[in-house]
Amino acid sequence: MTGPREPMTLDGGTVRLRPWRLRDAEQLQAACDDPVTAHFMAQMPTPYTMDDARWWITEGSLADWQAGGASWAVVDPVTDEVLGGAGLSHLQEDRRQAEVGYWVAPWARRRGVATAVTRAITDWAFGTLGMIRMELFTVPSNAASQRVALAAGFTREGVRRGASTRRDGSHGDYVAFVRLASDPPGPVPPGLPDFPGGELTDGRVRLRRIAAADAEDYFALAELPEVARSNVGGPTTLDGVRERCACAEADWLAGARATCVILDADSGAFAGEIGLYYHERFLQQAILGYALRPEFRGRGFATSAARLLSDWAMEQADVVRVVAGTFPYNEASRRVLERAGFELEGTLKARLPVRDGTRVDDIQYVRIAEKHR
Repeated sequence: MTGPREPMTLDGGTVRLRPWRLRDAEQLQAACDDPVTAHFMAQMPTPYTMDDARWWITEGSLADWQAGGASWAVVDPVTDEVLGGAGLSHLQEDRRQAEVGYWVAPWARRRGVATAVTRAITDWAFGTLGMIRMELFTVPSNAASQRVALAAGFTREGVRRGASTRRDGSHGDYVAFVRLASDPPGPVPPGLPDFPGGELTDGRVRLRRIAAADAEDYFALAELPEVARSNVGGPTTLDGVRERCACAEADWLAGARATCVILDADSGAFAGEIGLYYHERFLQQAILGYALRPEFRGRGFATSAARLLSDWAMEQADVVRVVAGTFPYNEASRRVLERAGFELEGTLKARLPVRDGTRVDDIQYVRIAEKHR
């Protein structure tokens, strides 16, 4: 069993981790009453009051130390301003592993605070406590925290299904990141690289990662009869689309999928969506799929999007083969692919399931990276 631990201070370079003090109560209350903090820290009361802050400082945080863990105020090493909170928990001495956690005040975000905190706690756990495995968990929609994990040298290990408890009492998943004492300090590259400058464009269309704000446009597109007919994934709901959009960056960081919106470069209007599915990394093969709103069809938008995304995949993501399949009846999609530089490769008989329970052929096109042609 882990015994009580005496509160102590850690030097994290750009941050300092020290025990909480009563004079921190006002900043603690303001930070924890922030809607983003409340959303991702479901165990915290909401609204978060001064009484909650004082209880945490005088009782809650001290209980963590008494249980053998650690709980710190994260502060500016010069001004002592509160920047966030952090802790070490779930110590298993027999396995020599523990979990690191943190939150960042709204006025301190996008300054590298969480990354510095995670590195400081992890290095202390490895060097002083003798841990050999450190874990970090985030909900799938918290891409910012997943980027912190990668920057701090943690590798994405997988998904713990049903391991998180939401504020309404329901259960959701955790994305698990792990760093071993024998691992290099980082950073760990994301599964798929970001677009240079955040988007791809050829002057006709712009591609950017899909976001939560795109859910209704994406859902309306998916509900079009001709699009729904080609959706081999089954029926789509608005809630399901919202979740997919909220977790799109996590899929990108995992290297599983790059889902993008297609925008009219002139007006910025939502024209459609395009996705790259990278489920065959060992073979360096990805699958391309897309759909357009009717008013943007026949204007070269799909061709531009398919060429832009496949170029990026081959030049930036080390993909060798980009495959795109079409239904036998979809001659327009085949013309799009041919104009985008794809070649007809063959027909996979009865490969695609459709909603009536039958299966149809998949007519496949491929684009191969130039150095492997």
